[in-house]
Amino acid sequence: MKQIWKNIPATMAICLCMSGSLMAQVKPLEKDSFMEKRLNLTEEWDKTFPKSEKVDHAKVTFHNRYGITLAADLYVPRDVEGKFPAIAVSGPFGAVKEQASGLYAQTLAERGFLVLAFDPSYTGESGGEPRYVASPDINTEDFCAAVDYLATRDEVDENRIGILGICGFGGFALNAAAIDTRIKATVASTMYDMSRVTANGYFDGTNADARYELRRQLNAQRTEDYKNGTYTLAGGVADPLPENAPQFVKDYHAYYKTPRGYHKRSLNSNGGWNKTSSLPFVNMPILAYSNEIRSAVLLIHGEKAHSRYFSEDAFKTLQGPNKELLIIPGATHVDLYDNPEAIPFDKLEQFYKEYLK
Repeated sequence: MKQIWKNIPATMAICLCMSGSLMAQVKPLEKDSFMEKRLNLTEEWDKTFPKSEKVDHAKVTFHNRYGITLAADLYVPRDVEGKFPAIAVSGPFGAVKEQASGLYAQTLAERGFLVLAFDPSYTGESGGEPRYVASPDINTEDFCAAVDYLATRDEVDENRIGILGICGFGGFALNAAAIDTRIKATVASTMYDMSRVTANGYFDGTNADARYELRRQLNAQRTEDYKNGTYTLAGGVADPLPENAPQFVKDYHAYYKTPRGYHKRSLNSNGGWNKTSSLPFVNMPILAYSNEIRSAVLLIHGEKAHSRYFSEDAFKTLQGPNKELLIIPGATHVDLYDNPEAIPFDKLEQFYKEYLK
């Protein structure tokens, strides 16, 4: 089985995981600071999941410390008074807030949390040029910037803020928890460690020679991109599927390339990341200091997920009694994107209520 994964290029990881009452509770879109730039945000409900009547929804923007304006959907419980515990959500890697992160956000808002689902820098409706860039630093910073925004909203209790990362953004969420002491609770669902899988391949099957060849190819691509004045895309999820596609690729296709999860702004549903986005992940391990996270962490993964070892190995490094690994029986990697029978929302509610109190 592992031999199959060794034959999959590490760069493939970049492509794959990739109302009246409303105005009473949620501030309308506003120009929040001099650093923010106006974005062209759609006002239509264009999510891959139905709109809930239990929460209020608004489009908002905020900026990170690099001056990039990020777009987000804010979900607020109706008919609840006082200051809210808040959660920032992003992922999967190569997805947009109208897909899995929005589903998580809306569902958690139904359970009493104020939740922000955001598009990472350079993707979706968020700002940043050039487009379709991933960065171990900036994508971690995006979570910290979301905490900045939530901590300064009047209806949020700044001492009760958590984050949730899905797929590759599970790894960024852990990295953010290691650096940002304002984060009181972190969930990583169906996590990918993007630095590990890019540098080492699946099941760490890449050696130093193969890594050197990857660097050589990507640096040659940099030269071509500079000559051409454009950035070549790596390609999203394979479509049509090759006959010998592994099951996990078929699962990605079933989500990103069908009406179930397709979205016109999703990188994985379309052309994917810039090829050269892989470069920094080869040399910059994002979980180097995860053993120093003192706040609560919950790792969730599917029993049958090809990526399960990322969460299992990450859990081994975590310290303290407030860390937990939950394996969902029978679930695959993609089941934790949108399968209501697999996503343990009761557990998520319990976890956040315990550590955001």
